Amino acid sequence: MWLYNLGLRAYSSAIALAACWNPKARLWKEGRKGLLERMARTIAPGDRIVWLHVASLGEFEQGRPLMERLKREYPDRKILLTFFSPSGYEIRKNYAGADYIFYLPLDLPHNVRRFLDIVKPEAALFVKYEFWLNMLDELRRRRIRTFVVSAIFRRDSVFFKWYGWMWRRALKSFETFFVQNEESKRLLAELGHANVVVAGDTRFDRVAAIAAAAKRIELVERFKGSHRLLVAGSTWGPDEEILLELIDRNPEIRFVVAPHEMDEERIAHLLRSVRGGAVRYTQCCDATSFEKCQVLVLDTIGMLSSVYGYADWAYIGGGFGVGIHNTLEAATFGLPLAFGPNYAKFKEARELIAIGGARSVANAGELIGWFSPLRDDETTYRETACRIKAYTSQHQGATKLIVDTVFRQ
Repeated sequence: MWLYNLGLRAYSSAIALAACWNPKARLWKEGRKGLLERMARTIAPGDRIVWLHVASLGEFEQGRPLMERLKREYPDRKILLTFFSPSGYEIRKNYAGADYIFYLPLDLPHNVRRFLDIVKPEAALFVKYEFWLNMLDELRRRRIRTFVVSAIFRRDSVFFKWYGWMWRRALKSFETFFVQNEESKRLLAELGHANVVVAGDTRFDRVAAIAAAAKRIELVERFKGSHRLLVAGSTWGPDEEILLELIDRNPEIRFVVAPHEMDEERIAHLLRSVRGGAVRYTQCCDATSFEKCQVLVLDTIGMLSSVYGYADWAYIGGGFGVGIHNTLEAATFGLPLAFGPNYAKFKEARELIAIGGARSVANAGELIGWFSPLRDDETTYRETACRIKAYTSQHQGATKLIVDTVFRQ
């Protein structure tokens, strides 16, 4: 453990150095200044704390359904939410579903002991991963009920390496592993753990709740009118290039394109390149006419999940870069999906392809080949949409199972 602790100190020093020029490192460093003292001043000693830890924004979305259900069913508990990454904390530091929101202290023994002395959690839930060795050892020593939720274990992870004995020991801290798939259960069984529940992924419950609460957007309604609509969400430059050919070949179809980043140069290029006319959402008003407009560029945030509710098909961006973005937000509406080739590390994308609900495309020709049958054959379209809707419906329920197992014993 001395080597592990030395590595953490070196990491902290490197972050402090990088903070001189890197904004994210600066947030990481500044957010942990006086952290334990602020916790001690803020958290009431008599609170019944349920502690939920997430790495960043993606894991927050997996933990969110759990927090919301806990709030409804156990209002006497207080929820402490911690983040490791600034990219999650800075966006969700004012989230109303948690009572206390902080960064996670650096996983050094004295920090861990002080943290647990302040918080005294009734239960600790780690979302998906983040196996901090000192924290897990101290939770086990204090006999605090500890769980991991929406977890995925893989053969190539540290737990199965010759040098992974410390991480294998840390797994003994978990009372129950709530995993996403049977493969994770089999791998944990190889390590001697039978306390495993295949609960699935809480994100399915989250996107179902989002769909149920989708907002009416009058401007999008007017833009769509009597046309059919494809929504391209979280797109990057390569996504937009192949979409342009699809748009030009389908003048009778309306398109909403939601760039992942508000890059003014890319947006301007997109507006110039659409032969059928394009307009930015933020430049529309009640008097805007969409008669000669084929594309609406959604140059704002927080609306995409509701816009999917107006779509007939969806394209998910990111697949020509490090990986695709959120497929489930669109899939929960039963939309046939397409995305780029870099999807292999996303379990739901692989499963959607396997059931015939989605397709990976590498170029504009393949995108058009995916779209044309869905556009022209109503039976093909409905069968595909039904497969996707059934898939998302069948995978709901992880949140209830976890909360019931943890808190109704």
